[in-house]
Amino acid sequence: MTAERGDPTALALRLLARREYGRLELRDKLLRAGCDAGDVALALDALVAAGAQDDARYAEMLTRARVRQGHGPLRLRQDLQRAGVEATAAPEIDWLQQAQAVCRKRFGNSPPTDAKDYAKRARFLAGRGFTGETIRRVLAAGRERDFSAD
Repeated sequence: MTAERGDPTALALRLLARREYGRLELRDKLLRAGCDAGDVALALDALVAAGAQDDARYAEMLTRARVRQGHGPLRLRQDLQRAGVEATAAPEIDWLQQAQAVCRKRFGNSPPTDAKDYAKRARFLAGRGFTGETIRRVLAAGRERDFSAD
């Protein structure tokens, strides 16, 4: 039960005092700190039972953070899978509105000027984790707005 910094429960509590962690991420940190795998499993079970560590709470925190950062549903799903947590009841997010805001922030209010600009914007939104359908709708809405102004 000994690690350089003490027992796994105390180390985990110090880590959790700073921010939320998923169980898998917390387990990996404790193992890298030199804690015994059996002791880590017992410590994590105790922390979950005490409510100090909760994967659902971590998933909510990660969801809020990724939405604030301008990421889409595909990126969010990937990050949750990587963290080893399942998405619980996700808040109702208007992904179309989110993609429009991200696109406006990066490119301004002007619609794509040509096919090259359209592709650049589409790649940007895809890299942020938005679906192809959402990307098409965002970029098409920009074109319609421009044509209706003529």
